[in-house]
This record gives sequence, structure tokens and C-alpha cells, in this order.
Amino acid sequence: MKRIILCFSCCLSTAMLFAQTPEDALRLSWNVQSGTARAQAIGGAMGSLGGDITSTFVNPAGLGFYRTGDVVFTPSYSFGKTRADYLGRRTDSATNKFAIGTSGVVWGGNDHGKTRSSAISLAINQTGDFKTDVLYRGQNNSSSYSQKFLEEIRNGNIKDGNSVASNFPFGTSLAFNTYWIDTVGGGTNGNFQFQSRAPISTGLLQQNTITSRGGVTEFALGVGVNLNDKVLVGGTLGVPVMRLERETEFVEADATNNATNKFDYAIYKQGLTTTGVGVNLKGGIIYKPQEFWRIGFAFHSPTVYSLTDKNTAEITTNTEGYKGTQTQRLEDVTGAPSQISYLHLTPLKLIGSVAYVLREIQDVTKQRGFLTADVEYVSYPMMSYYATDTESQPADPETKAYFKSLNKTISDTYKGAFNLRAGGELKFTTLMVRAGVAYYGNPYKNIHDEKGNRLNLSGGLGYRNKGFFIDATYVYSLNNDVDIAYRLQSAAYYNASLKNTAGKIFLTLGVKI
Repeated sequence: MKRIILCFSCCLSTAMLFAQTPEDALRLSWNVQSGTARAQAIGGAMGSLGGDITSTFVNPAGLGFYRTGDVVFTPSYSFGKTRADYLGRRTDSATNKFAIGTSGVVWGGNDHGKTRSSAISLAINQTGDFKTDVLYRGQNNSSSYSQKFLEEIRNGNIKDGNSVASNFPFGTSLAFNTYWIDTVGGGTNGNFQFQSRAPISTGLLQQNTITSRGGVTEFALGVGVNLNDKVLVGGTLGVPVMRLERETEFVEADATNNATNKFDYAIYKQGLTTTGVGVNLKGGIIYKPQEFWRIGFAFHSPTVYSLTDKNTAEITTNTEGYKGTQTQRLEDVTGAPSQISYLHLTPLKLIGSVAYVLREIQDVTKQRGFLTADVEYVSYPMMSYYATDTESQPADPETKAYFKSLNKTISDTYKGAFNLRAGGELKFTTLMVRAGVAYYGNPYKNIHDEKGNRLNLSGGLGYRNKGFFIDATYVYSLNNDVDIAYRLQSAAYYNASLKNTAGKIFLTLGVKI
């Protein structure tokens, strides 16, 4: 555990001109399975079921069940709140959002010979949703955010004030130039020691506000083929488009009324806008050992993203009668806004699935329902960053070294996790009743009591008649996670425990073509 924490701290100490963190990687990869209202109602367990445009994003072999075509549109609305517990204090925040879910067109048809049917899909799907509002606060009598800056200086063995003032524009330089951290009296440049102005021993009131917006929208082309109603195979080419806008404001203030201790408050604001596009492949197979059984396997390749970050940072410190109120921004140090381009790799996924169809016959109008389940493995330690390195614009050694250190930290911080999804449907002529459950496992190695999981409980109705169908689903979500405003290697720091509850409504409208 100590080795991992030190690795994380060393990674931070090299972040002179970079701002990516392990949490940024997880944000792109720890997502629940999305889909149409029908797919959501059965917990997203579409790995071996097929016959739905959602198969494009889960197991494209399921497209092979199509013998006609569909045009599908899925709007959704969600509402929920997040309870944050930090240092014994509870704070609530709420978020509501509207989105366009899995939508698109499937062209299917009957073939001759060994191929019984095949289908092509063009689909769009929101595979990641970043819209969150989180607020937590509490009184800390053990540590200060400013100690993170001091550790960055110490890990770099820096004793030169000019280097501290200019080499760490994302935080440490701003804290030093506004006197949140300062030199210890009696030193000389090149032999300075550094200290925090925050009065930790008498307590600090801390508050962190996090506002995120954006998401990942994936465009996909899928193909599925049915071979003799025994084996179905398929593949999907996905192109996800990503945008994240994230703002954080960390505040710590003197918990006493002492006006002479040379510290009143410090405010650290950070902004991040990440944009980019990626590419991935999905492949799968479904085997029917008997008419009513379906067994599926799917492989999701890592997504290779080309991303660009634009960062902002600002620190305001009030040291009362010592230096008054000082403010400095990242651009004041660098002379220009911060922007960096790089490559990011998400983890691979493996999905095994099974479905039992009641009264499995080719005429789907005579089917009476099904039970289905998926087991998914996600290799989170595979998440990684790479410098954009081309012949015309080679990456500098410092950038490569930083990403190498960051990738080591990611592999030490996260572990592979299993996700379970299951559901079923009962069919009454034109009306269908559905229910499902999905559990997403903990991706953390528990270095500092980090734990996370997600549970979805779902139910819905469907109606199909004369080439028209409509599905409605309600999903109740329980999500547990943590947020850590700062990590320290030589002093206590604390997690904020986040518990999110949300309701999500999905409506899918479709017509046969």
C-alpha cells in the first residue's frame, strides 16, 4: 500500500505542465450498459438475446436475428441526488438531465443458402454521461490542501524559489505566488525550506464543489449474420465522440476568529475541457445448441481516443495583514492558456451470456417470453495515456516520462471487475412486461478505503402491433463512489463518500420497415 501511495505522489510531483489523473481515466471507462427502453428494462442483458438495435453496442451477432428492419428513437430523462459525507458532515446536491439514448436504423432481410438472415445497423448511443453536481464540506484538523504543494516541491528536491514560482503552473506555483505556501524565514534562494500558511493545528473549514457536464456519444456501424439458425456472428465499428467540461472549486478557511495568524482563506479553482474522438471494434458470436437456448460471447476492444485538454487554474489567498489578498491564474505563469493533446486507451471488455426463450419458434409473435443474463469482465488496469508522437512533432522526454508514471499509477490503483446483468420478459400477445437487475463491481484496489459499485433495478412495458412498437422503462439506480480532493504521502487525508440515487425514464418509439 505504501509503495502505491508513493507511486501516486511521485506521479503528481512530475506534473509540472500536465493535469491528467487516474480519476480522469476511470471517468471514461466506468459506465453502465446503455440501450433502448427494452434493453434497459431487462438490466441491459443483451449479450445473447439479439433482435434489438442495442445489440450493435453489446454483441453485434444479435443483429442476425433481424428478418425485417427497424427505425428506433429513444429519449430519456433522469433525476437524482448525491449525498456526500466528508469528515462527519453530510451534504446533498441534485442533478436532472435529458438525453437521447440508443437510436438508429436496422436493415434486415431473409437470405438463401446457408445464411438464413442478415442485418446492417447504423446507430447512435450515449455511452457515457458526465453530468454531475457534487458538494461536500467539513472541518479538517489534520491536514491542508497546501501540503500537497509542499510535497510536490519536496519530491522534486527543489530549494530555489524562482523554480517554485514558475515550474508548477497548475497549482504549486500559484499557491506560492499568493502565499498559501511560503518560504521559511532565514533561508536563501537555492537553499529555501517551504511551509504552509494554513493553521492546521487549530482546524480548517474545507469545501469542495465539482460541476461536470458532457458525455460520450458513439456512432456505430454494425453487421450481423445468421448461419442456419445455429450460429450467428457479427461485428461493429464504433466511433465515440467525447466532450467533458469540469470545474472544481476547493476552499479552505481558518476555523477560528484569529485575525493575526496570517491566514483567512484560500480558494483553488480548476477548469478542464476535454474533447476528442476515438475508434473501437466489437465482435461476437451466438450459438443455439437447442431451439430455446442461446449462448453468446462478445469482445469489446479498447477504445483508442485522440484527446485534447484545455486547462485553467486560479488560486486566491487571503493572508490577512501579512500579504493581504492575492490572486494568480495559470496564464500569469505560462503566458498563454494551457493545451495538450495525447492518446488515451480504455480497457477491453469480455462478455459471456445465456438466454432461454420460452417457446422458441421462428414466428416471434408466438414466443411467450425469455430469461437472459450477462457476465462482463472489464480490465481497468489497461487504462493508459500516451504522448502524441509523430515524425513532424515528436513528444518531448518529459511528456513521455509523465505518462509512463501515470500509467503505472493507474495499474496500481485499479483492478479488473465483473459486472452482472439479468432480466426477463413475459409476452401477452401485443403487450410485454419486463424486469431486470444490473450490478457493476468495484474497480478500486482499496489503497485508501476507496470503494465503488453500481446497482440498477428496472421494470418496463412494451407494446407491439401492426409494425409499430413503443417501450417504456423506469430504472432506479444506486451508485456508491468516492472523491478525494487531494492525496498526501506524509499526512492524513480523507475521502468524501458519495452515494447517488437516481431515477431514469426511457421511452423507445419504433416502426418496422
